[in-house]
Amino acid sequence: MKLKSPKDMNFLIVDDVDNMRRSVKAMLKLIHYGKSFYEAANGRDAWQILQDENVAIDFIVSDYNMPYVSGTELLNLIRGSKKLRDIPFLMITAEANMDIVAEAAEHDVDAYMTKPFVTATLEQKVNELLGQINNPNEFTKLLLVSRTLEEAGDIDGAIDAAKKASQLNGQSSRPYRELGRLFVKKGDLPKGQICFEKATDINRLDVSSYHALGQIYFRQGKVDKAMENFSRAMDISPRHSDRALNFAKLLMKKNLLKEAEKVLRLVLKTKANDADFKEDIADSCRDFGIYDLAVKTYREVLKLDPERYYLNKKIGLTQMLMEDLNEAVKSLEKAADKFTEDIEVMLALSRAYFKMKMKMRADKWATKIVRIDPGHKEARDIMNQCL
Repeated sequence: MKLKSPKDMNFLIVDDVDNMRRSVKAMLKLIHYGKSFYEAANGRDAWQILQDENVAIDFIVSDYNMPYVSGTELLNLIRGSKKLRDIPFLMITAEANMDIVAEAAEHDVDAYMTKPFVTATLEQKVNELLGQINNPNEFTKLLLVSRTLEEAGDIDGAIDAAKKASQLNGQSSRPYRELGRLFVKKGDLPKGQICFEKATDINRLDVSSYHALGQIYFRQGKVDKAMENFSRAMDISPRHSDRALNFAKLLMKKNLLKEAEKVLRLVLKTKANDADFKEDIADSCRDFGIYDLAVKTYREVLKLDPERYYLNKKIGLTQMLMEDLNEAVKSLEKAADKFTEDIEVMLALSRAYFKMKMKMRADKWATKIVRIDPGHKEARDIMNQCL
């Protein structure tokens, strides 16, 4: 189906810089493009607009580097939605570095241009993109046929269409990446592996294929090969924080804690202001025994969001595991001030003070526990030992 004329389109402009949004809007108006304009300061806000049933977006112009949800993360959400996935998407970047090229290829970005740019460049990019969509070449048509057949449940037909696409354009890794995914979906890991390896041979920046190979090797029990491919993906694009976290968890399960910690520190840099994500990382560090990084990260989250008082409890309990009792009681006392009937906090304080041979304080917290839970055996034992 043909797209609307650009003058009749609803444009969504996504950028965390107000002036940049205004500039893009002014440029589009200057060339008489756009019926209506919507703005968002980041991918998260843009996604909310796209979810609004009363809003129909026809074209998206989005910055790459934004807080909360980046341009490629937004594009990934859009590509995953049957309703939204075919909206033309023009990415704006400060520079076309390796990270951006790799992510653009992986998420099938329609087009991207670098800052600074002028009105004529924006007009040219919009027109080129719309021309490609309105008049797709045979290669693009075959990939669309493959997608349609897969969604209809015809995996073999989808594979056949993707194979034909690969024969038309041997310089693109995309059909081999699609073939790899389809073979894996069919349960044929060896053929999937061959296709993903072909994709990485064609495009050394195909992050998605390296990640897929890592998963295949891991399922085959070839942990070293899995790590090799996950590492390669991280080297190309460390911004893939979710994948990096999964890779780190894999390392932790193999007790390769030093290697895992290096990956996690890298991930934390890319998500410096994402409190929820950082807390998840801290939880993983605590669970796998990387206690120093867990405490450091919990504290960073607490600075980002001082209302998360409960993190003092997590910090204190982690410090208990480290046997850092002096610091543990400081953190746990803060937690106890906010959560006055938290038996777990009180018990940890009682244990810590008892180990520090501070029996009066140990007895104080044990007594508080017994007042709440008269049958609490451990608290009564500590009280008896403090007599």
